[in-house]
Amino acid sequence: MAPLIQTIEGTDGGINMAGYNSYANNRIQTASQSELTLMLYEGAIKFTNIAKMGLEEKNFEKVNTNIQKAERIYEHLLMTLDPKYKVAKDFENVYRCILQLLLDANLKKDKEKLEQALGYMREMRDTWKEVIHASKTK
Repeated sequence: MAPLIQTIEGTDGGINMAGYNSYANNRIQTASQSELTLMLYEGAIKFTNIAKMGLEEKNFEKVNTNIQKAERIYEHLLMTLDPKYKVAKDFENVYRCILQLLLDANLKKDKEKLEQALGYMREMRDTWKEVIHASKTK
């Protein structure tokens, strides 16, 4: 296998990971600020779902690693809130709640806490999608 081009075998003969990485990097570099925020929400949901699978598999390293990835995303979102907007405080409260649920889920290996965090994450993502859509239709 070539070191820079890795292939994941699939039913279609594989995916060229170098091509995918180039596409993903281009998508990030050309995204608006609101689209980047949406990508962060989606990434946190992905990592939390992987952590949930880790719980089901009793793979606690997988749980810990992926919860920490989701936590880093929400810590970043917290740090980048702009306090000049009234809704920033509301976002801060939700982000802190999600962070606490993730912390509790990781410490106690609690699937219910992960589910609760996922519910809030999905709600934030879906609301953000509506905001993006509304801003594009103006």
